[in-house]
Amino acid sequence: MSATPNERKSYHVMEPTDRVPVEVAVGVLIERDAQGREGRFLLTSRPEGKVYAGHWEFPGGKLEAGETVEQALRRELIEEIGITIGEAHPWQTEVMDYPHARVRLHFCKVYTWEGAFEMREGQHMAWQTLPVDVVPVLPGTVPVLQWLAAERAHPGLTHQSPASDD
Repeated sequence: MSATPNERKSYHVMEPTDRVPVEVAVGVLIERDAQGREGRFLLTSRPEGKVYAGHWEFPGGKLEAGETVEQALRRELIEEIGITIGEAHPWQTEVMDYPHARVRLHFCKVYTWEGAFEMREGQHMAWQTLPVDVVPVLPGTVPVLQWLAAERAHPGLTHQSPASDD
């Protein structure tokens, strides 16, 4: 379920560009109950000094040369939040144009991890359900919340937004 590269969505911050996208691996860490049903998911805030500092997102980062999405996700989650993930389940892909960059976000669901969470970049973390109560939400996070809402048959808003982009 991927968006057409030039299809404008309500959560896009600008018109699509012809810039080459930066490849980004993103972890959607989800807790499961005893029956295997998906529950809360983890959001982290973008650290001070980064573009969109303070905005809430799913953790991850750029692929380095020669890395697969899963390799990049493993490295990034150790570097950023101090955990080692189990299997990464490829889920969705979305291209987002921001004023500073065009990114292709490779979202993977992750259900198992080891280690204690450490916010190694000074960011914050919050376990969330729909609708999320943290603000502001990074535009690239909005489609994930919408996909989760569709899968969970969650009616109504997925997040709070002054721009009403839900």
